[in-house]
Amino acid sequence: MTMQLQAKSLIITLFVFIFVSLSHCEATAQTHYESNISIGAKGGITFSRIGLSPSVPQTMLMGSTVGLTFRYIEERNFGFIVELNMMQRGWKEQFEYAPQYSYQRRFTYLHIPFLTHIYFGSHKFRGFFNAGPELCFMIGDNYTSNFDINNLPNFNDEYRETEQFDMEVNSKFDYGISAGLGMEFILRNKHSFILEGRYYFGIGNVFSSSKSDHFGKSNGSSITVTLGYMFRLK
Repeated sequence: MTMQLQAKSLIITLFVFIFVSLSHCEATAQTHYESNISIGAKGGITFSRIGLSPSVPQTMLMGSTVGLTFRYIEERNFGFIVELNMMQRGWKEQFEYAPQYSYQRRFTYLHIPFLTHIYFGSHKFRGFFNAGPELCFMIGDNYTSNFDINNLPNFNDEYRETEQFDMEVNSKFDYGISAGLGMEFILRNKHSFILEGRYYFGIGNVFSSSKSDHFGKSNGSSITVTLGYMFRLK
């Protein structure tokens, strides 16, 4: 089984686990705990790259992210989170033999994560772990460079890949797996601030990846660091 098929199977397993867990909470937690519903907003920075094969020398591209959060907790130490985030992802190329050149390509996505939320701590401070699948849709694509991509200069590297400079996006839909760790500081029960670091591994390819295409894969990955505010409704 290929890595992509294994990742797809893992995503399906995560969806099933979340559904079963929520069904269990609904059936049993009413006799133990009072449910907790919160909404919030967050913002932060992203560091991303793209996995191209053949490979392209690159570094992490810094971007931004903002989003809305819905959190449902029905059982002590366990809950469920759905978010709607706008996130910048892409890559920044390295030119080892021609450092005077620069190129970066930035995609803007809408991310919808479905996360299992596991937390521990007190009524003032909590640590937590979030994990689950994400669905993404690209809403923007742009690049910046200090050279003409239609009239390429000499990069002093005969093996350098250049097809990605102006290659058209084949699929605006992406899906993947994310996991993160964070801290929540609770103020007066209804208000809290959240600091989280999260890693996303994309499974879908941005560019066409058939046997006749230049790149065999073109999946993205990112690290986000966000600060958020949550308000408890119930």
